[in-house]
Order: sequence, then structure tokens, then C-alpha cells
Amino acid sequence: MSSQESAAPQGSESNDPLAGVFLEDKNKFKTCSQIGFYRRQKLFRPDQSPYLAQLSTLKVEKGIVTFNIIHQETKVTLQVQVIAIEGKILRLKINDVLPLKHRFEVPDVLVKEPTTEWLNISQQETGSVVLECPSASSKVHITAQPFSILITQEGKALIGVNSQGLLYFDHLPSPPPRSELGEKDTEVPHHSSEDVFGLWKEEFENDLDINLNGLSVGLDFTLHGFEYVYGLPEHADTHQLKTTGENEAYRLYNLDVFGYPIYDKMGIYGSVPLLLAHKPLHTCGIFWLNASDTLVEIHSKADLQSHLRTAAPDIRKLRAVPNVDVRWMSESGIVDVFLLLGPTPLDVFKQYVQLTGSQTFPPRFSLGYHQCRWNYEDEADVEAVDSGFDEHNIPYDVIWLDIEHTDGKRYFTWDQERFPNPVKMQEKLREKRRKLVVISDPHIKVDPNYILYTEAKEKEYFVKDRNGRDYEGSCWPGVSNYLDFTNPDAREWYSSQFSLDKYKNSTDILFVWNDMNEPAVFKSPEGTMPKHAVHHQGWKHRDVHNLYGFYQQMSTSEGLIRRSGGKERPFVLTRSFFAGSQRYGAVWTGDNKAEWGYLKISVPMLLTLSVTGISFCGADVGGFVGDPDPELIVRWYQAGSFQPFFRGHAMQDTKRREPWLFGDDNCRLIRRAIEERYTLLPYWYMLFYRTHLFAEPVMRPLWVEFPKCPDAFEVENQYMLGNALLVAPVLDPGVTSIDVFFPGPGEYWYNYRKYKRVKGSQRQKVDVTLEEIPVYQRGGSIISLHSVTGKSTGWMDGSPYRLQVALDNKGSAVGELYIDDGHSLKYLHEHMFSYRRFTFARNVLYSRSADNLGRYPVDSILEKVHVMGIKRSPTEVTVHSTGGERRKVNFSYNKGLCFLCLENLSLGVCSDWEIHIA
Repeated sequence: MSSQESAAPQGSESNDPLAGVFLEDKNKFKTCSQIGFYRRQKLFRPDQSPYLAQLSTLKVEKGIVTFNIIHQETKVTLQVQVIAIEGKILRLKINDVLPLKHRFEVPDVLVKEPTTEWLNISQQETGSVVLECPSASSKVHITAQPFSILITQEGKALIGVNSQGLLYFDHLPSPPPRSELGEKDTEVPHHSSEDVFGLWKEEFENDLDINLNGLSVGLDFTLHGFEYVYGLPEHADTHQLKTTGENEAYRLYNLDVFGYPIYDKMGIYGSVPLLLAHKPLHTCGIFWLNASDTLVEIHSKADLQSHLRTAAPDIRKLRAVPNVDVRWMSESGIVDVFLLLGPTPLDVFKQYVQLTGSQTFPPRFSLGYHQCRWNYEDEADVEAVDSGFDEHNIPYDVIWLDIEHTDGKRYFTWDQERFPNPVKMQEKLREKRRKLVVISDPHIKVDPNYILYTEAKEKEYFVKDRNGRDYEGSCWPGVSNYLDFTNPDAREWYSSQFSLDKYKNSTDILFVWNDMNEPAVFKSPEGTMPKHAVHHQGWKHRDVHNLYGFYQQMSTSEGLIRRSGGKERPFVLTRSFFAGSQRYGAVWTGDNKAEWGYLKISVPMLLTLSVTGISFCGADVGGFVGDPDPELIVRWYQAGSFQPFFRGHAMQDTKRREPWLFGDDNCRLIRRAIEERYTLLPYWYMLFYRTHLFAEPVMRPLWVEFPKCPDAFEVENQYMLGNALLVAPVLDPGVTSIDVFFPGPGEYWYNYRKYKRVKGSQRQKVDVTLEEIPVYQRGGSIISLHSVTGKSTGWMDGSPYRLQVALDNKGSAVGELYIDDGHSLKYLHEHMFSYRRFTFARNVLYSRSADNLGRYPVDSILEKVHVMGIKRSPTEVTVHSTGGERRKVNFSYNKGLCFLCLENLSLGVCSDWEIHIA
């Protein structure tokens, strides 16, 4: 949902934001040139750095290198720390030496204080020092004047720091008098100062932002030899980050932007300040740990360098070597940046997860299909929709309730007229092994009869305004206070509200959706909380803004775990997020539109989230705003079924769009797409286990899986699921064919449904109908599927399995299967899981344990095996089971497709066995 206010008549006092039409005015949000700290930092010009490193102050204590740098004009001194972290990570911190006011340093995002490694001084000369990090095969070259740092690996330049001389650090002089600030009740010393660049105050949409800190920071980096950069969610833009123009930057500032513009660099719902750079032989990353309003400029260039080092100077040839310059600018905080040195994409993912935590392992039901609408009206409506899925034989797992289910938008309550028997409603869903998700927003209605409000007010858990009163803003309930989730005690209290004894009429099948948590505020500049609002320990909202949704999801997730006594996995969806949000649940791309452009942009948006740690992500199927035509809704279901979070969602004033409302033929196609999702659930579940354990993204751009294939680096209209499935969704209307790129010289690709083989590396035109989207299985892979579907994931416990084996050009393949109870934390604490590895080599398919820890009993059987790429029909196929048993099995063979089908196997899917193909 969006907080975009309605176009009510001037002077209207209506509290209903839906009284008129929604506004979609981009002018409601700041441009770069309207942001004071951006204007200030843009006064700096490249190659004119005022900072000098005082290398005489350099010291090494416990492996941490510390030295001072000085601004040669103001004589203000800063402290620099260079820290080597295990796993090939370098940390750089720059802060005041003697601050008049301490700067905000982001807490809680790092899972722990990183383990440091020793940095040695390997070379020291006048004006320069070289540090060596042996475990990372890297060196840190520090130059005194102008101050700069160069990181090299194996003698090659990798990352330059302040190489353009754009290090910026606002120093805190005395502020101007309050008469100049225009704020009578602000205590400031008497002093006169120009403020054309927003150092002390900034006006936007008739709002005066008083900033008594003026503490913005900035730093530039050069990525040597790189041309392709990715990351920086969330933007409705291409996956590959583009060069920014004049007064243009990627903005990281969490905002509620209803029907956001596409192919735009404005900030929307979430922020992850992680940038990845990739070239064929190296991947690295820059993680900028700062939660304030942040702008990132990107400029690509090419330097001429010799590539014949041994030749005489007059015959050396020059070549253009690409470089990317990245400039980070943040409104407050310190410079705290982690350089992830790779060298492979997976290494960078592991390095980032080592710092911020892995994707939480979700309960299995959450990987099924979710049905949502703003709003399902009442209990009868919920029952009718639930029954409609059964009547039309469409699997689904979760139905969702928006704000109208509450008593006057008071969260943790129920509307007694619409939902008089919520427990009975939930128990009916439980009987069908389904779940309920309800919304819980961060704003709390100001109402002395509302216990959540009175408790939070008494405990002083609300954000304050700059005068020390509880901050009041307008949102769905009308006048509201906003919980201060930066306060650990407030988070603890909020978590306790999910207990079954406090959350009346809730049950353990109820899960949670955190929305509007940017935080969204109606009739406020940029639709969010003023930057001068005050949080726990006196920090301003400008310091913590991008953390707000992160903290609410954290508190909600911990509340659901506590509700179960620490036994069950939570499911929490959030709209606003930050680095580390992957530890607490899922994310979606917000208020998109029912237009083809939004279906198309959803793919690069989700790929960008996936490579920045958030694997559990999705886009509203069908588009939240507006009414999709039948072709669009079918294509969106087909795409969504092959994306991690799969939810249909629609706005309040749109036409109803349950799958059966688009006619029998379209309902059949939607059913087929959802059934494919449920058939593939064993593979999905294994991928989420691996991302939880090994940091491998579930949904991957081609460059991740094929890092040495330059033709894959710009592809963003198709992607990989794990390492086995290539998905090419249909993203345009009325097409009868699409171009599909099959990466990898020597790779085999098999049609996932029809088994025909294609060789890589090539681009091929593939015919499409409305029946399905192209999906291909990679040669060398084995995927596990269910051979039947049920009403929900719960109905599929114990259902039989099928293995789909795709042989590579050597006749081999490998794959894995992970099974546990699907909902508890026993996999973590008691090793209650079964983790299997399947290997096909020399015409034998083996089933073996993938580790020695799992001990979960599995009764499910392996019913079928399909093998693609068998060149000749077998003369005999036999199964060899534990204990020496041997028996023949029936098979069929398609010579034209080189396809072998084994049926009626009745093997324990988690037992040791071999299938020999003679």
C-alpha cells in the first residue's frame, strides 16, 4: 500500500487518503540539486584533495593500522583506520579525532564484530607506506600527499580510495543564530553564517528542516579494469548500474513512492549500500555502512595502458583499460566501508554475508503461492476465496489481510463486524493446511482507549519531535505516533505483542506483513518522517532513516520466534529494508503497476536484490495498481512462479482478480503456472537451504553463474534459478518468439518440459505460445521434483518424488535434495534434516548422504527418474539397494530426444541406492 495522499479539496480535513485519486507526482520527492549535502559536496572538484596523510602518526596495534590525515586549509584532523578482516575483506574507517559532537555509527547490521587479521608494514618511504595482508594476497599502498590509498592484488591495481581526491568530511563550526534559522524554539549559539548549501537548514515543500549537525561525509573509489557494476537496491532500473549524468545519482533513501517511475534512479522503499564490480577474472564489492540519505555517482572511463611490458617504449602498443569511478555521499555518520576483495562472485557473496548475515531459512509454506488483496472484506470473503482455489483445483498456501481487518486501523485488533470469529476463520484454514498473514504497520493510532497506544506512550517508546514531544504524523488511522524501533526496549516490547495471550484471537498459523515502514507519513515532505525527529539516545531521524524498516522486521521476526517458544521459523514480509534485512524474512518491490513495463522491470529489480544478500524477494503478480489484461496476468503468473516470493496482490479499487475470474482458458494457464511452482518445490527448498548455508543467491543473473562469459554480463531479461535452471520469461505482449541466450561454450541446455537439447554459447530465437515461458535445464545438473501436487505445501508432505537428470557433454550430472519438517528450527539445533547428493557418472545414478549430520526420517519414495542426454537405448536397467538387493526396472527410451524414462522405482528418496544403466 502507498501513503500517497488523495487530491482532496483545499482545506479539507478528511482523514481518508482514498477520498480522491492517488497522486503520482515525482515532484513530491527531492532531486539531487534540492539536497543540501549534495550541493556542498559537489563544490569539491576532482584532483584537488585538501587532505594530507600524517604518516608519522601511523601505528599498528593488534593488526589495526591507525594514522591521522589533516585538512590543509582548515587544519582539522581526522583519524583513519585500516583493518584487515578474515575472508579477504578490508575495512576503512574515517572519523573525527576530537569531535564537538559524536557521529552516528550504524549498530546491529553487522552480525558480530569482525575477526581481524594482521596487517604488516612491508615498505615505508618518505610520503608513502605499503601494508601487506598475506592471507588476502593483497597490499595497501598509502600515499601522503594528496592522501590516497590503492589496493593491489598480485601486483595489479584493484581498488583506489580517494584517487580523485573527493574525500569530504563536514566539520562542525558554530551554527548561525536562531533568527536566521527561522526556528524560535531551537537553542543555538549566536553566530552569523551563510547557508546557501543547506548546512544548517533546508526547505522543501514549505517544510523547514533544522539541522544542527551539518555532518555529511563522502568518498570516491576507482575500480581498476572494471566495466560492469551492479547492486544498490532499491531502484526501478536496470540491473547493470549506468553512468550518472549531471546532477544525477542513485539515491539510497527509503521512500513510499506509489506507482514508482521505472528506469529511474530515485530512492524507493529500501536500501542496500552494496556495489559489486565484475570482470571476467575478478569480482569485488564496496559495502558502505551508512544509514543516512546517501547518493552514489558512477562514471565509467577508459585509461590507455601498455600491454607489452617487455617491449621497447617506441613499439609498445596501448590499449583502453576500463575503469569505474564511484562516489559515495551521505548526509551524516562516518566513513565506514568494507572492501570485499573476492575474487569470484560467490566469494563476494560469502564475504558480505559474513558481515551482515545469511538469508533466513524460511518455512516451506512461504515458498508456495500467496493470495493477497487490499482488502479481503470479511470472513465470508476469505472463505469464498479459499474455497474458490479448491473448486478450481489451484494450489495455494497463504491468504492475506490488509488494514481493513483491524478495528479502525488499530494493529493487533480485529474489526468485530467484518471478522467476528477470527479464530474460527484461522482454524478452517488450518484444516486445509493453509496459513494467514496480517498487516502490522509502525504507526500507532493516537487513542487513549487503545492499549497499544497507552502502553507505548507510558513507556516512552514513540519517536519524539525536536521539542521533546511524541512525534505526530498522519497515516491510515489518522493522527498517529510512530514506534521508535531503534530503541532495543521498544523492540522487545513490540515483539511481546505477538504472543498468543496478548494478540487476542490470533493463532500460531498467523504470520506478519510489515508495510508503510519507510516510515510513511501522509502530508509530510517526501511522504516520510522529518529528518529532525528524535530517536533513542538523541539520534536524529536523518542518522537512522534507512534502518527504520530493518528494525521493525527484526522485532516482528523475533516476536514470532518467541511466540513459539523458540521452536518455529517465522515468516515476515517487509517493504522497507536495509543491509542485513535478509536475516529476518522476505522483501517485495512495493506498489508496482499492472503494466508490461513493470513486469519487465521486476526481473532486474529482483536480480539486484538477490546479489545484495536478499534472496527471498518478489514483485506483486499482476501489478498492484490498475487492472491487468488477461495476457498480462497470465504472463505475470508464469514469471512469478519462477521467482522466489510468489504473491498475487491488488489495490483496493481494482477489479477482483482471483485466477478463475479471467475465463476458463486463462484460469487453466494460471493453474498450470502455479502447479509448476508446487512441482518444483523440492528444488526451491534446497536452493533456500543453500543460500542460508552458503550464501548462494537463489535467483541469479547470468554473470554470476558464467563469470567468464562477457556476453552474459548485460543480460537481465533472463536468469538462473540456482545453477540448474535457465528462465526466460515473456515480458512483452503479443510475441510469438523471444531471443534466448544460452551461455557457456560446451554447455548443454535441455528444454525443461520437452527435453530437446540446445548447445551453448549462442543466442537463439525460441517460439512461444501463451501456454508457457521458456525454461531450460543445464547439462550436468540433477533437480528433484514432486511428481504430484496438492492443495498446499502441507498436503504434499510425503508425496512421491521425481529426479530430472540432464547430462553434460561428458555424460555426467550432480544434484542435491534437502528435506526436513518444513517449519521448525530443529534442523538447526537437532540436525533433524536429510541432505542427499545424487551423482550420475559412467551410466550409474548414485544416491548418497551429502553430510554426516542429518538424521531426519523420510518415508517418501522416488517414483520416477528422467534422464536427458542418454545417447543409446539401454539393454537393461537395474537397481542396487542397500543390502545387495538387485532388481530390474521398466524403462522407455526416445531415440530422437535421447531421453530415458524410468518408472515405478519405489526407492526411498533419502536411502542409499544405485541405478545401473547397461
